[in-house]
Amino acid sequence: MDTINAIKDSMLGIWEFIKNPEQLTTILGSIIKAITILVVAKISIKLIQKAIDVFFESQAKLKYKVDIPRVETMKGLMKSIIKYTIYFIAVTAIFRSFGTDVTALITAAGIGGLAFGFGAQNLVRDVITGFFILFEDQFGVGDYVEIDGTGGIVEEMALRVTKIRDFNGDLNTIPNGEIKKVTNRSMGNMRAWVNISIAYEEDIDNAIAVLQEACRILKEENDTIVEGPTVLGVTNLGDSDVVLSIIAKTTSMQQWSTERKMRKAFKEAFDKAGIEIPYPRRYLISEEKNAGQAT
Repeated sequence: MDTINAIKDSMLGIWEFIKNPEQLTTILGSIIKAITILVVAKISIKLIQKAIDVFFESQAKLKYKVDIPRVETMKGLMKSIIKYTIYFIAVTAIFRSFGTDVTALITAAGIGGLAFGFGAQNLVRDVITGFFILFEDQFGVGDYVEIDGTGGIVEEMALRVTKIRDFNGDLNTIPNGEIKKVTNRSMGNMRAWVNISIAYEEDIDNAIAVLQEACRILKEENDTIVEGPTVLGVTNLGDSDVVLSIIAKTTSMQQWSTERKMRKAFKEAFDKAGIEIPYPRRYLISEEKNAGQAT
């Protein structure tokens, strides 16, 4: 009976609410206003983020030298800050539309946030570390880095996490607070190193001269090479080969393509000069032939 009476009381309360058009209109108006605020917030975020894209693209096209990775990093962080700020304003406006005392709510949120902060130290640490990474210019979007054993290209930097795409295509998300050691392989000129072998029977001085001429041509044809290539000379004596090493310095991220060009150019130069690059060979000895000769 108690349950039935409770249901009746609830139904009567709902009926009384429906019969009061002024109160119903107020609630529906608040709901519509809240939906409108969310829609406006969403549109505002998209428009402002689009404006940020246009602004940074215009900066990149200026004739002045611009640090592209740093620009991309700043753009991502600004978008993140704008999004969280607009959503906070929208939520505050929605509470106000329902008649909630926003000042008291913010005060309560501050007290609760203080208590929550002790349990969210990792989150705070991630955000603070993210700001230090940005302002100290440790790395930026587009840089080739290695972070605590994870290597790849920085694809996105946000307030809390850094996203790295490795060369297998996997996307690694690393909380900024867990970043202990960063190796940035995109700062300054990079080294291109190539080893090439010749047979022991070849003239070493002649091989070095051929390589030096090939290096000169490579330098003239490639703007990405900033120093060298330089023939270092004999760096190893193998079981069946003499190893010659060549080094060059290239612009950032161009070391691998330069090494491929160097190998191709050196192989073609050796072929043209008739210099042999040793490779494993297998000799077959026929027992029948040896037996016939013995007789």
